[in-house]
Amino acid sequence: MNPRFHGALALAGLAALLLHGSPATAHHLIEIVSLQATPLNGLISGLAHPVLGPDHLAFLLALSLIGLRAQGRWMLAMLTLGLLGTLVGLRIPGLPGSELLLALTLGAEALVVVGRLPVPVLLPAMLVHGYGLSAPVLGWSTMPLASYLLGLLLSQGFLLVLALGLLQKLATTFRPRLRSLLAGVLVVLSAMGSFAAVFG
Repeated sequence: MNPRFHGALALAGLAALLLHGSPATAHHLIEIVSLQATPLNGLISGLAHPVLGPDHLAFLLALSLIGLRAQGRWMLAMLTLGLLGTLVGLRIPGLPGSELLLALTLGAEALVVVGRLPVPVLLPAMLVHGYGLSAPVLGWSTMPLASYLLGLLLSQGFLLVLALGLLQKLATTFRPRLRSLLAGVLVVLSAMGSFAAVFG
């Protein structure tokens, strides 16, 4: 079978996976399986959380596409900003409109993907995403919280590296289509999240 067909099929499957849920219904692993907030469960939850939320997963995949030419320090900077946003969320939780702002960052990222906005727009967007990842762990004790943050850092770093590796293979053949597909997914998720934040 034509390799291009395989690539297009994989991208279509990815889009279907991302659109299966909405940002408003993204769950925290500890809530799903009713686990206690222990250091081990915090680590597992941190590792799983970016994958369980389609908005966070789409955001990270798009970051990988944008970062194809600037991998090392760029990825470290984005991961650091995400962690900083989570720490801000732990210190100043529940800022009004944060869910709507989180949804709108996906639309902004879509515009960066297609070249309509400059890449530095992603810096505050990553802070906002990190802020959103803090809400499920408010009130946790120090050790479970620290292991959750470590899990988040490892999971997001792994997803970025994995996505970069996959996208580098597809970039030459599918780059224009890949950008359009990811931008479309981001716009849909942004619209769904914005609707849920306003009317949910």
